[in-house]
Amino acid sequence: MKQILRFLCLVITIIFASCGELDKNNLTEIDITGKELTNRSEKCTDYINTYTSTAKDINRNKDFYGEFSISASNGKCVFTSNSIPNHNFNDGENKFANKTKKVTETFEITKTPVLANITTSLSLKRDNAIMLNGVKLDLLAAACYGVGNEPLGSEKIGCNDNWNDKAWRYDPMSPTNNFGTDTHNAHTQPDGAYHYHGNPNALFDQTNPTAESPVIGFAADGFPIYGSYISDNGTIRKVISSYRLKSENRNALGSEEAGDFPGGSYDGQFRNDYEYVEASGDLDECNGMTHNGTYGYYVTDSFPWVLNCFKGTPDTSFDKH
Repeated sequence: MKQILRFLCLVITIIFASCGELDKNNLTEIDITGKELTNRSEKCTDYINTYTSTAKDINRNKDFYGEFSISASNGKCVFTSNSIPNHNFNDGENKFANKTKKVTETFEITKTPVLANITTSLSLKRDNAIMLNGVKLDLLAAACYGVGNEPLGSEKIGCNDNWNDKAWRYDPMSPTNNFGTDTHNAHTQPDGAYHYHGNPNALFDQTNPTAESPVIGFAADGFPIYGSYISDNGTIRKVISSYRLKSENRNALGSEEAGDFPGGSYDGQFRNDYEYVEASGDLDECNGMTHNGTYGYYVTDSFPWVLNCFKGTPDTSFDKH
């Protein structure tokens, strides 16, 4: 009889535990069209839900329907999105080179990110983050000075990770470059997937914030990404990057005429125009910091814009295929 009771108790415990997990994943639908976020929780499980939105491709005058869900499974948060943002897009002077399409992608992050012993560099083989409107962050451009068949100074493709020793990789966020991004610092990849290269100019208050910025996404290593504003002894202000432009002119690395280096001054056209100066700003070399006991990355007005490396271990679901 005691054995039967123990068995029944075990069964009941399993049922209730399972129900708890089901309740956590019993997703409701929330319309986030044009919404600014407010939640500052670093726990990805606090965002479990399904989200929808409507958006217009301005230059093509075409409406889109965004679908985005967050669930939990096996110690991870699972993000599934059709890559459509919660705001209008393709509103720049030039139309996107590739038409926007619904591209379903799934990313996973650990619920419990841990700082690693060494940082992980950004790579063209890996997406960087998923924002809380379902749009991914992909900071690097596959373009370097002197690589590919396009005229010098106009390269837009052809520079993959095999060219990582090439110092002069273009920065899509530089006003001296024209990567055809819209007012949200985004454009589309060849498969039509919309993605950000920097501040999404959405998701958090940038007009008159009266509180610290919310979490607007999660990096591939599981750490949160916050907007730009923190409270500094009661004063709401923007965080400051610890990167600065190098001084004087770009170092010669071969022949300028042969396209080995671009010449000129360090003006931000290339990622290598910047250098990290420890403690010169608020943030570390990856563009993050521990604030109120929580490590996270921050959107900044200057390089590296969101993050420059990973402090934790990126999940393999962010690897490009």
